[in-house]
Amino acid sequence: MDINLELYKCFYYVATTLSFSEASRQLFISQSAVSQGIKALEKKLGRELFFRSTKKVSLTPEGEILFQHVKPALEMLSRGEAQLLEEDGLQGQLRIGASDTICRYFLIDYLKRFHQDYPGVRIKVTNSTSMGCVELLENRQVDLIVSNLPNSRLTAHTQTQVVKEFRDIFVANPEFFPIEGKTLEIKKLMEYPLLTLSAKSTTSEYLHQFFASHRQNLIPEVELNSNDLLIDLARIGLGIACVPDYMLASLRGQETSLIEVSLKQQLPPRQLALVYHENLSLSQAAQKFFDYFAAKSTTNTAF
Repeated sequence: MDINLELYKCFYYVATTLSFSEASRQLFISQSAVSQGIKALEKKLGRELFFRSTKKVSLTPEGEILFQHVKPALEMLSRGEAQLLEEDGLQGQLRIGASDTICRYFLIDYLKRFHQDYPGVRIKVTNSTSMGCVELLENRQVDLIVSNLPNSRLTAHTQTQVVKEFRDIFVANPEFFPIEGKTLEIKKLMEYPLLTLSAKSTTSEYLHQFFASHRQNLIPEVELNSNDLLIDLARIGLGIACVPDYMLASLRGQETSLIEVSLKQQLPPRQLALVYHENLSLSQAAQKFFDYFAAKSTTNTAF
C-alpha cells in the first residue's frame, strides 16, 4: 500500500501525545495539517485509528495495533540517520539548549571536557530561557536541555535527571545598602528596590510564588533577561539582585563588592536538570554527554 511516511509521522506524534495540538507543535506544522493527515491515513487503511471527543483523544484497538509497529519503525529510522552522521567522518553532533547563566556558570566545564574527550563531535549550543529551551526540545531543535526545576513547561513526556541543587540568593552592595550583619524578614526586604529576572522565566514564576506564600506581592524595581546584568546593577547600587548561589560562588575572588543578604525565610532550593524527550532516541554523542551525569538517578516528571 502506497502511504506517505509523513502520514505515519502524524500518527506517531498524535499517538504518543494523545493531543492533536501537541503533535502539531512537535511536528512544527498546523493542527489542521495534523488532523488532515490522520484522516487521510484512516481513509487509506479503511480503519478508524483514534477515538475523538471534546475532552480527550485515545487510540482505537486498531490504532493500538498500528502503533506497536509504527513506533519501533520510526525510531529505527532516527537511529539510522544518527549512525550515518557518525560514519560520515563528523562523528555526530551534540545539540544542547540552556540559558546564558547555566551555560557560563555550570555547563561550560562539561562542554570543555566533552570537547577534549570527543574532538570530532560538533557541539551546537542554543541559548534560551529554561522555558524557551522546552520549546526547542519539543520542536526537536536540540537533543538535550539543561533546565531550572521546577519548570511549568515540562510535560509528562520528558525525562529529567537532576545534576545540581542550588539556592536563589539576594545580593547587595553594602556601600549603598548597609544591611551587613542584619537578618531581614521578607516584608522588610520588600522595602528595598529588588532586581530580578524578567517575567516568563522559571525564576520569575518561582519568586512570585515564594513571595505570595509569605503574603507579599513581588513588584521588582528592575526586570532583566540577564543575571550578569543584575549583578552589574547591584554593584552600582541600583538595588538588591536575586541570583543563583552557584553564580556568586563562581565569581568569588573577583567579586568583592557584593554580599549575600541574610533572610529569615530562605528561599527553598531548586535544581538544575538534564532533560530529554522520552519519545526521541538520543544520538550517540548526546548519550556520551549524558553519561557524564550517569551517577545520578533519572526521573519521569512533569513540572
